[in-house]
Amino acid sequence: MLATDLPAAAEDSEEALVAFVEGLTLASFRYTLATGDVPQPVASVVLTGTGSEAALERARVLAAAGWRSRLLATVPANIKTPAWLADQASDLDGTERIKVRVWDEKDLERDGFGGILAVGRGSANPPRFVQVDYRPARGARRAPHVVLVGKGITFDTGGLNIKPGDSMRTMKRDMTGAGVVTAVMGALADLDCPLRVTGLLCIAENSVDGASMRPGDVLTHVDGRTTEVVNTDAEGRLVLADGLAHAVKRLKPDVLVDIATLTGAVKVALGLQTGGVYANDDRLAERFLAAGELAGEPLWRLPLVEEYVETLHSEVADAINAPVEASSITAALFLRPFTGGLPWVHLDVASVGDSVDRDEWTAGPTGFGARLLLRWLTSPDAVNGIR
Repeated sequence: MLATDLPAAAEDSEEALVAFVEGLTLASFRYTLATGDVPQPVASVVLTGTGSEAALERARVLAAAGWRSRLLATVPANIKTPAWLADQASDLDGTERIKVRVWDEKDLERDGFGGILAVGRGSANPPRFVQVDYRPARGARRAPHVVLVGKGITFDTGGLNIKPGDSMRTMKRDMTGAGVVTAVMGALADLDCPLRVTGLLCIAENSVDGASMRPGDVLTHVDGRTTEVVNTDAEGRLVLADGLAHAVKRLKPDVLVDIATLTGAVKVALGLQTGGVYANDDRLAERFLAAGELAGEPLWRLPLVEEYVETLHSEVADAINAPVEASSITAALFLRPFTGGLPWVHLDVASVGDSVDRDEWTAGPTGFGARLLLRWLTSPDAVNGIR
């Protein structure tokens, strides 16, 4: 046990306390299946003479959400099948004010999830789709409804457009978006979030098999929109498209957010310490930038350049899935028609999917996004003036 006075206590800032607890917790993160002696983090920490119990509890919940999203991203893909990841979200069912529904491959076929089915077709581990619904303790009927959609590719070989070996080494964390959404949904009740929130996890393994989707295939999504596959390694947007379309068609939210380790191009644009954010509403964009700054998960806004829409043209479908130029921007533009014109934020966090030892991050998959989303969702003006 370690007793310590909080160095930031002199600032009399609850955010300083939260930052300290998050840093202490996340910098202690380790995951290993090794059988030998492994260094263990400090078992408990006692903070003396600082902060309120409420602030400390909030700090604990935010830190635990960051830990959980990181843990899910770090579990090896031979354990983390689509069914396993769906089970992690299912464990939230029965938690206060949480309900969970899981679609298996038969349900996905019945309900027209053509993108998720196509991506998962080449794997021995069939795909899943999960809906997690949270209702606030008070005023649920009148509360604004936010839907979070997470990319859940439990391993990405690239499919028939197979990745080079070195590029596959980190692909167990290509489900970071779904892991983040799971962690966020598990924390909402403890933070007394006043909004109604639904989390959608679009889960598949993109593998190589005789049944794998091919370049030239045309897929039909939940809303009937069609996509021509020109690159099977641009699979994340195919599963997200189904999730977004499901949200618009069946849930009718006030605000729609998706999060994904989506494109290598965002790394080229932003480096390895900043996530990309696209939005069709300036107020939403500003609130996400502020939440990221406060959470220590910084974002930079990127443009939805209309001139690139024409690069999505297909002769046989509504769009192709992977134009050659401006790859991060065109991925966002590909997703936009599935949002039904709703206020929408797209987070491309491939740039920050992995980290070296730095600040609160130990080396490995980061689970980036849970803390910033929770700060946004629990902020007083999260969706004010947006609907």
